[in-house]
Amino acid sequence: MKIFDCHSHWATPGHSNLRTDEDWQHAKTVFGADRFEMSDDEQATYFAQHQARAIMDLSYTKELPIDEMRADHDYAVAYEKRFPGVVAGHWLQFQPWRMQESLDEFARVDAASPGFVGFCVNGQTTGVAPSDSSWNPIYERSLELDRPVMILCGLTGIGQGHPGGKGIILDNGHPRHVDAVAARYPYLRVLAARPAYPWQDEMIAMLLHKSNVSYELHGWGPKHLSPALKREIGSRLQDRVMFGCDFPTLRFEYLVEAWRREGYSDEVLAKLFHINAEQYFESS
Repeated sequence: MKIFDCHSHWATPGHSNLRTDEDWQHAKTVFGADRFEMSDDEQATYFAQHQARAIMDLSYTKELPIDEMRADHDYAVAYEKRFPGVVAGHWLQFQPWRMQESLDEFARVDAASPGFVGFCVNGQTTGVAPSDSSWNPIYERSLELDRPVMILCGLTGIGQGHPGGKGIILDNGHPRHVDAVAARYPYLRVLAARPAYPWQDEMIAMLLHKSNVSYELHGWGPKHLSPALKREIGSRLQDRVMFGCDFPTLRFEYLVEAWRREGYSDEVLAKLFHINAEQYFESS
């Protein structure tokens, strides 16, 4: 099955989202993910073997000083130019209190990248809810460029199982924030990301109400989705839902087979795995 992966991370040395021994142990505990790295060529080969192109997210860069952030962004763009068949573009994450610096860096990467570049808003790790007005310049720039903006929702593995969840407030990933942003900017294309557990019914209602919102499901296998969401994927939302892997924590070989076991038609699976995303991002 051809794959357009709406959201994955890097497994190459120095660019993994899992930065420390503690991070890897946590990933093993929460996701059952074993520690590993791939060279640039090995990662590209892995994606190509699975007929996958991905929009990649160096999410940790938002916390770096600007010079280090630029160096990692430059690596990502250079990789994309070297392996255009497997990297479709980049999600860039920033901290809202560094707004002008963030907008300038976005413009610099956008000018250098041959593919898609979009903002990813992470309310949980920044501690600033996506509906907070401090994010407005990012939404307004996305609207000006006619680019979708990704808003992360639901349970995050970051901090999961730690005392106090490492200070992360899960409510900053509630679908109500997507709803508020979509209402505030009716012509902004909003891509809600992750299955929004435990608020999957709330997300369904919001998707049915707001036509400028779409949905991608990285980070979860389909067996963990609610029965209502599974039904909607095969019916009313079949043209609005897209695949995300969350590599390297999850792998294509597992997720593709897991989706096939759910009993969806080939037509619905093709929409999920690549058609919807290709159409969604083709104008971006």
